[in-house]
Amino acid sequence: HVQLVESGGGLVQPGGSLRLSCAVSGYTNSYYCVAWFRQGPGKEREGVAALYRNGGTVYGDSVKGRFTISKDNAQNTLYLQMNDLKPEDSAMYYCATGWACTERTDINVWGQGTQVTVS
Repeated sequence: HVQLVESGGGLVQPGGSLRLSCAVSGYTNSYYCVAWFRQGPGKEREGVAALYRNGGTVYGDSVKGRFTISKDNAQNTLYLQMNDLKPEDSAMYYCATGWACTERTDINVWGQGTQVTVS
């Protein structure tokens, strides 16, 4: 059973940076990808970035060039480095894993979320 615990959210000014972390425990090879999703007030949960077991990455159009997903396998920790943050990036950010990580319906395990507010 895989468990995901996020940390690192907070309040940041526009143009600032944050790094989110996700501690991954359990049978970490259960699934093919790990990802970050986000959900703003009144919005659908959307994919932000995904990292596949073969090393491939996929980013949402709105974050390309600003966000970077990475994983420290020795620490079993997933990261999301967020630069040049904008108010529209404000949302609850969720760590997730599954056999595919493009849509929310692909996901098998979710973390509890960490709030990011850009203001």
